[in-house]
Amino acid sequence: MFEVDVLVNWRRHEKWSAIVLLLVSAMFFHVRAFVGINIGTHVSNLPPASNVVSMLKLYKITHVRLYDADGQLLKALANSSIEVMVGVTNEEVLKIGKSPSVAAAWINKNVALYIPATNITAIAVGSEVLTSFPNAGPFLIRVMKYLHKALVAANLNLQVKVSTPQSMDVVVTSFPPSTATFNSSLNSTIYPLLQFLKDTKSYYMLNVYPYYGYMKGNGIFPLDYALFRPLSINRRIVDPNTLLHYTNMFDAMLDATYHSIKSLNFSGIPIMVTESGWPWSGGANETYATKKNAEIYVNNLIGRVLNGSGPPSEPTNPVNAYVYELFSEDQKPGPMSEKNWGVLSTDGSAIYRLSLISSSVTGSSSVVYCVAKDGADPGKLQSGLNWACGQGGANCSAIQPGQPCFLPDNVVNHASYAYNDYYQKMQGNGGTCDFEGTATLTNTNPSHGSCVYIGSANAGGGNTDGGASVPAPSLSPGPFSNFPSSSSKLEAQLFHFLLSSMLLSASFLL
Repeated sequence: MFEVDVLVNWRRHEKWSAIVLLLVSAMFFHVRAFVGINIGTHVSNLPPASNVVSMLKLYKITHVRLYDADGQLLKALANSSIEVMVGVTNEEVLKIGKSPSVAAAWINKNVALYIPATNITAIAVGSEVLTSFPNAGPFLIRVMKYLHKALVAANLNLQVKVSTPQSMDVVVTSFPPSTATFNSSLNSTIYPLLQFLKDTKSYYMLNVYPYYGYMKGNGIFPLDYALFRPLSINRRIVDPNTLLHYTNMFDAMLDATYHSIKSLNFSGIPIMVTESGWPWSGGANETYATKKNAEIYVNNLIGRVLNGSGPPSEPTNPVNAYVYELFSEDQKPGPMSEKNWGVLSTDGSAIYRLSLISSSVTGSSSVVYCVAKDGADPGKLQSGLNWACGQGGANCSAIQPGQPCFLPDNVVNHASYAYNDYYQKMQGNGGTCDFEGTATLTNTNPSHGSCVYIGSANAGGGNTDGGASVPAPSLSPGPFSNFPSSSSKLEAQLFHFLLSSMLLSASFLL
């Protein structure tokens, strides 16, 4: 009888342990998707590292990828909580591949030196090495193993993952996705790469560019398919083998890579998109490189990633992505489009509106703000700014370097803040929002990030200048933030449902 009781109790304990393990696993493996950004440095008038970090904070960017291990940026990113991916350049691959001691020195100099103040979480070894720098291909896996071994020695291997970004060019025939495989001539490198990623619990880094996919397609796929825009019923893309529907080229490229990984009998290796974007300007023969298309693509990419789902063949595996890129690298060689991928100007202003997740903070129609008029003469704006901060008595400390409203560092942004501060203080004493025709009243709150504008009541309601308003220079919350609050609430509801279901199931097991 005692033995029976022990056996029953053991079985109950075993079942409860399994349930608890399942609950813990559900919580542990639930990872929020994020959108990060790449920072290239082939830029004329590149801002100081401290200004770059201020811009990242202004736009609420939580993850960045560097193409090298720039010491100034790594120092500036200290204590910012921004997660950082550092890069081994293609040229360094050949050097590090010489010996484990060179790899250890690289880790000590470029990673261990900055942790924990700078939150380095990944190393990208090279950039599309197998297709853009084939001479380094034979050394690639050796370098990754050396670097990982050095991380283990420094007790950093659990924090810092090692991988290597690849282009879609390593995949043969990306559509339909179910037929995709890696280029067999590269399998001698890709197979051990996948084994390394599996063994170290890392991820496959992939650069995804529907822009190039669309250009190479020569009209096979509609532009809307590349831009994440809705397709009519008769133009929807279906994989004939799996019958999975694809509403955008981005997901199809992800699934082509997942199927290629499976073709080599690997599974459980998540994909991280290390680059994706759209050029906003190009040459005469690059007609699809426009601000309109770039704005549509990047905003839709942000929304696609932050919805937290995977591609059709891996719907429960969220995909993280880094937008290419923060600043346009005008010093890069190649066609015009290569020089125009940045989402920000070097003064911190947006090249185009990043408005998918949230528009600028909008106040009640009864609250008004005084801001610089869109298209106003820069010289007159500067004069108005000088007057407001001087004789006008506006408090302009917030637009000084390093202060919350300094960025974007341009006369429109600074004049808007000074005009508004003057107007809110002086309207009761006859002060107006005019400034020689360079100012206007608006109901749109121009606050952004930690820069807060004070508004005032407008008894008449509506926009007192006939409706003209100045878009806020950034988003709040930023477009690169983790899930918005509505998604967080949904996650909480789903978790409570999961918890209730598991506990209910447990009662039947006992």
